Amino acid sequence: MKALTFARYGKTPGIGFTEIPRPTLQPDELLVEVHAASVNPIDNMIPTGIFKPVLAMRLPATLGSDVAGVVVAVGAGVTRFKPGDAIFASVFDLDRGALAEFVAVPERLAAPMPANLDFVEAASIPMVGLTSWQALKERAQVQAGQKVFVPAGAGGIGTFAIQLAKHLGARVGTTTSTGNIPLVTALGADDVVDYTKQDFETVLRGYDVVLGTLKGDTLEKSLAILNPGGRIVSLVGPLDAAFARERRLNFLLTFVFGWMSRKIRRLAHARGASYSFLFARPDGEQLAAIGDLLASQRIRPVIDKVFPFDRAHEALDYLAQGRAKGKVVVRVR
Repeated sequence: MKALTFARYGKTPGIGFTEIPRPTLQPDELLVEVHAASVNPIDNMIPTGIFKPVLAMRLPATLGSDVAGVVVAVGAGVTRFKPGDAIFASVFDLDRGALAEFVAVPERLAAPMPANLDFVEAASIPMVGLTSWQALKERAQVQAGQKVFVPAGAGGIGTFAIQLAKHLGARVGTTTSTGNIPLVTALGADDVVDYTKQDFETVLRGYDVVLGTLKGDTLEKSLAILNPGGRIVSLVGPLDAAFARERRLNFLLTFVFGWMSRKIRRLAHARGASYSFLFARPDGEQLAAIGDLLASQRIRPVIDKVFPFDRAHEALDYLAQGRAKGKVVVRVR
């Protein structure tokens, strides 16, 4: 079967199409014919080697983690799905990728595809949906009446996180460019800062949760808008020692990650706030709950652009420009 792979880590990872064997199923797995797969910023980061100490991948490695498709075969131990079922899932952090004609998906990571979505829409959801769910609902435990700041509200994570935070009853602040103000407002953002005209830290106040979606000094600036007891949950780093312990990494990496995050943790502590780094994990049960929100249209997919499978590398290049409004999806079939 055809898959988009990278051959090595570094500046010239050798991204291209490769013929690889069709997956052999384990008893608890589904063989899924991929209809669509979305791309995420980490898909451009993994081939650089930055996550090599954390993500174990066998080269050549297939890219992509978000999949929507049809089950064509099931392992002997599968009980919840059968051939012909439409599913969506994340295979992030496994030894496989979604930008392929077929992918093996552990049953526990799959969820029924909402009937009101097509494959492209469903494929846009898993990474951003699970990341937002685990950051806002699980880690930060957002409650009704709290205030949540989601920078870069027009991006893939931002468009989903704004909607989820509103569903949880929060007041949501975000940043975006002038042209994207109508989009983030329509998604439910209450306090919108045009970053081309204002600095958010001079405008916003009294927030309980910050979702770290941007690299650079945005995290430190966001401390100025947090209430005492507030929380920063970062998706972009710096990595911290708690993350290393969760991944059961060695002492050296635990020390290094703790050192990398020492400044932001110290600054947060000085304001009575907390900092943590989140690495989203696949979870079929959570994805099914997200599917219910999509089926009831309390949350809707936001898609910027769709690429055909033979131009999947262009989808990665387009995403790397940082201008996407919502998700970038590859139509595989």
